[in-house]
Order: sequence, then structure tokens, then C-alpha cells
Amino acid sequence: MIVMKNVYKKYPNGVVAANGINIEIDRGEFVYVVGPSGAGKSTFIKMMYREEAPTSGDIIINGINLATLRNKRIPYLRRQIGVVFQDFKLLPKLNVYENVAFALEVIEESPDEIRKKVNDVLALVGLTQKARMFPNELSGGEEQRVSIARSIVNVPKVVIADEPTGNLDPETSWEIMRIFEQINARGTTIVMATHNREIVNTIKHRVIAIEGGLITRDEYGGEYYEG
Repeated sequence: MIVMKNVYKKYPNGVVAANGINIEIDRGEFVYVVGPSGAGKSTFIKMMYREEAPTSGDIIINGINLATLRNKRIPYLRRQIGVVFQDFKLLPKLNVYENVAFALEVIEESPDEIRKKVNDVLALVGLTQKARMFPNELSGGEEQRVSIARSIVNVPKVVIADEPTGNLDPETSWEIMRIFEQINARGTTIVMATHNREIVNTIKHRVIAIEGGLITRDEYGGEYYEG
């Protein structure tokens, strides 16, 4: 499903954020990516959806090598990958329904399919009654649920979440995690970068720890700790 082979990433300022990463993530896994700030965690995540390209090495997702992928093909890759951000990245002038539908409109789905898929995912994330509301009328947790709905409306094989509970209060964070658990139970691979120790230690999954651009720990059912 996801394979990284000898991946290096060096930025123009000389910072090495990936220093020879080798990893395999199987279909249907739920993986936490943890590590201190500046460890290379964000770069690791961003390379998976080609926000960043590796300096060398191979990153293969669903048979596509992201290292050699031409820029014009990146939108096609992202149809297979859902991305959830810490700051939601919703379109402020579109309502909840329209924000989610937009992900299908850009790939020219039919109106009937858009209606069905959007209504289905809004029901999944508990926002059916908020479909006509705008982002500025929602709580942070509701905005994140819209972001999740948008990321999965294409039924992607992989969802990449970058600190999805980072801006949320504890109770809302648990609600968001329950949604991710449901998505994973349907067979979607989830890779989640997080600093939330309590979530990692309570909802057990594989833990990949990164420090200094290296994977320092890879443990199934692991806990959150640094060092």
C-alpha cells in the first residue's frame, strides 16, 4: 500500500528532514506518526501526498512512485488520497454541503452521484442537519468533521491526517477519533501525525516515531513517548 525506500529529504537551507527512511504500511492499517517538533514528522506526512518531494529514494502509494511523479499528475494522485489538516482548510464562501461536494465536482462526478455521496458522508460525520451552514457558523469540531467528510467523499484508499485534533478541546478530539475509527473499520488506511499522548495511549494502533529525520521506533500497539 505505502512503501518508502531509502528516502532522503534535504531542504535548500541545509536541513535534513528525512535521513534514509524505509517503511511499509499495509492496506487497512491505522498508523500514528509521533515525534518532537522539528523531528521530520511533518515532512514525512507531506511527502505522502506530494506536498513535498523527496530529494532521493522512492515513495510508492497504490503502485504510484511519488518520487518520479510529474507535477501535472499530482491532482490525480490526490483523488486516491484523502488529506485532513489541523486548520481545516475549508472554503469560507461555501456551505458545508458545497465544501464537501467541491471535491467531487473537480473530478466531474454526476450531480446524482455527488448528492448521494455527500449526503452519505455528512451522515457518517453527524452533520446532516448542518449541511446549509457556513464555516463561520460552525464550532472547531464541526469544521474538522467537514474536513474529514471532504477527505473521504471520494472513497480514498488512504487518509492522511496531519494533527487533526491539534486545535480541538479534549472532548471534541475523542469525537473526531471515533470518526477515524469508523473510517478505518471500513478498510481505509489511516496515517495520522499527532502530539496527543492520551489518544495514542488509549486507542492502540501502530506507532512510528521519528526523530532527526529517522524512524527511531516502529511498534504495533505502542505508546506515545519520546526518547
